Amino acid sequence: MRSPEIEIAVSLPPPGCSVAEAEQYTHRLATHHYENFHVVSWMLPRRLRRHFYNVYAYCRWADDLGDEVGDAARALELLDWWENELNLCYEGRPSHPVFVALAPTIRAFDIPAQPFRDLLSAFRHDQTVHRYSTWEDVLGYCRYSANPVGRLVLYLCGYRDSERQRLSDATCTALQLANFWQDVSRDLEKGRIYIPMDAMQRHGLEASDIEARVFDDRYAALMRELIVRTRELFAEGWPLAASLEGRLRVDIELFSRGGLAVLDTIEAIGYNTLAERPSIGGAKRLLLLGRALAGRVLPTVSSNKGSAIGEGGTADVPVKAKNGAAAVAHSYDHCRHVARSAASNFYYAFYMLPRAKRDALCAIYAFMRLVDDVSDSPQGSNSSVSERALKRAALSRWRGLLDKCVAGDTHGHAILPAFADAIQRYRIPSRYFHDLISGAEMDLLEPQYATFAALQEYCYRVAGTVGLTCVHVFGFQDPHALELAESLGIAFQLTNILRDIRPDLALGRVYIPAEDLARFGCSVAELERGAVTPPVRELLRFEAERAWRFYREGVRLIGKVDGDSRAALWALARIYSSLLARIEERDFNVFSERVRLNGAEKARILLRARVGWWSEADVLEERDRDRRRPGGAFLGRRAS
Repeated sequence: MRSPEIEIAVSLPPPGCSVAEAEQYTHRLATHHYENFHVVSWMLPRRLRRHFYNVYAYCRWADDLGDEVGDAARALELLDWWENELNLCYEGRPSHPVFVALAPTIRAFDIPAQPFRDLLSAFRHDQTVHRYSTWEDVLGYCRYSANPVGRLVLYLCGYRDSERQRLSDATCTALQLANFWQDVSRDLEKGRIYIPMDAMQRHGLEASDIEARVFDDRYAALMRELIVRTRELFAEGWPLAASLEGRLRVDIELFSRGGLAVLDTIEAIGYNTLAERPSIGGAKRLLLLGRALAGRVLPTVSSNKGSAIGEGGTADVPVKAKNGAAAVAHSYDHCRHVARSAASNFYYAFYMLPRAKRDALCAIYAFMRLVDDVSDSPQGSNSSVSERALKRAALSRWRGLLDKCVAGDTHGHAILPAFADAIQRYRIPSRYFHDLISGAEMDLLEPQYATFAALQEYCYRVAGTVGLTCVHVFGFQDPHALELAESLGIAFQLTNILRDIRPDLALGRVYIPAEDLARFGCSVAELERGAVTPPVRELLRFEAERAWRFYREGVRLIGKVDGDSRAALWALARIYSSLLARIEERDFNVFSERVRLNGAEKARILLRARVGWWSEADVLEERDRDRRRPGGAFLGRRAS
């Protein structure tokens, strides 16, 4: 290559230099060029540090050859040259100083060439591909741009098994994605967008909007979705650190904690990565290091970890610790109290379930109740902006607690040991709970929805997710059950939107889509007056029929869940569908008083379910021209 075409070539020793000179160069490059590397590497065993520096130098050079030259054709030429130098190294004839240093590392740890070559494939890809159609396309890129680095680290640490490689791949992909969402503005300067096009389109955005750096609620919602999916990958890979030797564990855990901290920072700035690049300050890095060290130093934290690889556990799981059973039992008691106090309909309907399923749903309810309470608590009249910021911070804390809970750390709240036990026992994907939190965030950011498509996304997050989590506990074999559970959850939420128009208006929220208001010639002011005028009546009738359509689809779920769960699901559907029927009976007067069923009506439904006087056919009832269909919801405002 022409010297120096990249900055790091300025102080490069001559070709064919001694190993000592080459290693001095790779050490300087690793500890000075990239500001975060030394924060991690000093915890490594001393015997491994020079080998990490050597591998890092290879990766740094490959990255800069692809990114810093400025001309795609020249970059491809240089990457080919770099691969030729790699081939010479594996042939035992290293010349470039980086390969002079790297050759002994390759021999000592028997590192195959493929991870090094995969990285070059990614950097070549960057020269010609600047947009990605789908999430899978982005993950495919990460397979070459990020995952090889993790595998190289494992080789250096002496691990070659497929399970640790799988966990490493999840972690490295998550780190790469976190970097993408952090660096949107920087990547735009290079003409690259790593955000999947289909994700943009789901939120009404095009690549041109990203290029124009248009920040609005659509972009914030897009970032929320991407961050949720990235957190899932971090959670999937989290057990890796616990499977490694003690000192290595801290270093590897720091990578994940750092990546999660980047996601937290993106949330803290309001998701606007188009205008600024969120960064982690020195104090935050020290805090992350302290937390990682605590997992190794404090006996109360580390003594019960076991092997995540050999025993199928996860890192730092208090529910598996000595006396853990008592802690979980106490946590379930707390969750039952929350469910009994705040959602008696659900509590008594769930009482027909086997004990384990009933307890699991109480734990799930408790988590959702606490999240929902954050966004639904009244705002003060004199500082609504400040209160919104506090609420967003509280939701961010719950998101962090969820991540830790999935990873095995159930400290932070009394409900978490039971919650962790429930989601592990019934294999409930954590993304449902992240989506639920995103729905609560939408309540703080989006007081009104322009279209039903936008509202349906909200309904999925706050209620469809409830159906999806419950169906895992109910048990199912037919994969179509997931789609039906989501539809039923959306039907429940649409019912609650109709029932709670007036209290929602008091919270500053309008869930009737603006396009529907315009269709029937209604205004928000008309709803606030609380008069059932002919246009209001026709509007609400239209919304009710939309809810019935979701019900008709969703109640097919009853026949697809396990037999021991059908009566409880039927009872819930019957109780809550009756709310929509009652709204119709009152000619859509939802303003004078809150529509509800009395205790005797609920008791009759529960008795029918208990003694078996029900069938799948009668969960939906038609009387005259009014539809009587299932409904319900899980949470106070979203259910009662």
